Amino acid sequence: MHFSISPPATMPGLQARIDGKTKPPGSLGQLERLALQIGQVQQSLSPSLDHPHLLVFAGDHGAARAGVSAYPQEVTWQMVENFLAGGAAINVFARHNGLQLQVIDAGVAHDFGARDGLVDAKIAFGTHNSIEQAAMSAAERDLALARGAAIARGLADQGCRVMAFGEMGIGNTAAASLLTQQLTGAPLADCVGRGTGLDTAGLARKRTLLAQAVGRAALPPDADALLVLAEFGGFEMAMMAGAMLAAAERGILLLIDGFIVTSALLVATAIAPSLRDYCIFCHRSAEPGHVVQLRALQAEPLLDLGLCLGEGTGAALAWPLVRAAAAFLNEMASFASAGVSGQA
Repeated sequence: MHFSISPPATMPGLQARIDGKTKPPGSLGQLERLALQIGQVQQSLSPSLDHPHLLVFAGDHGAARAGVSAYPQEVTWQMVENFLAGGAAINVFARHNGLQLQVIDAGVAHDFGARDGLVDAKIAFGTHNSIEQAAMSAAERDLALARGAAIARGLADQGCRVMAFGEMGIGNTAAASLLTQQLTGAPLADCVGRGTGLDTAGLARKRTLLAQAVGRAALPPDADALLVLAEFGGFEMAMMAGAMLAAAERGILLLIDGFIVTSALLVATAIAPSLRDYCIFCHRSAEPGHVVQLRALQAEPLLDLGLCLGEGTGAALAWPLVRAAAAFLNEMASFASAGVSGQA
């Protein structure tokens, strides 16, 4: 699957427009850098954030049965039901912040049937156990990438200009740890955290199991990102990567959540490095591997709230800041229009 993503072109006059607002230059700090990025992604001096969507991709992981999580695998489908009923944290934050929530079954080990509000893009009923064998076949990986891309293109056709990403899948912090270690070269211990709340013994067990997975695959340090994804990833991660790539190709601004979403982004940026320019990093997760990811991507997130829930919650909470950056660019008076004297 080929994606054509170029770095956003420099917008003549955009920095001057930001500097010309009625404020000392740089006084809005990170919001000014954010406004510049938004304008460059959209190639506009007056960007629009129309039809923002938050996509929650759900999938199960075979490794969950081996004991890498504090919760049983059944929680994945139970939480999808919670999303559909409107009762999860992401439902609350999306409702209150004006984000259209879409839940996608990428590979949950449960038969939901036809359900309002659920996009059925299921690849299989969960991945294989990556500790013992590749999580997915190359064909399954490519199908997940393609289905994610199709979802993003469909939303782009409907006028979506902003796409936020979230996920659900018991065992997916283990998969994200493996993707992070393989794609950044960081020590595995730096990439593995407590996930959904493992105790000290559980964390030690998780590290041992993931070390077995690394040894089982025995990939070279420069292994292709798509091979790494098939060996260790989840269907929700592959689908997110495909959606990110297709969205950036259409000039859509991407809101990146925490550890799991950023693991999918590591794959996607390995495929198309210019994708990085379309991403707003919304928060710094309390999961230790997220620090590794952010360092590798040279990213400075908007928020640091100690979050480690996933679901896209960090992206939803950062969304008002993104709106504020676009709003001051579009609505704030300039020194000239307000009749205010600028710097001497």
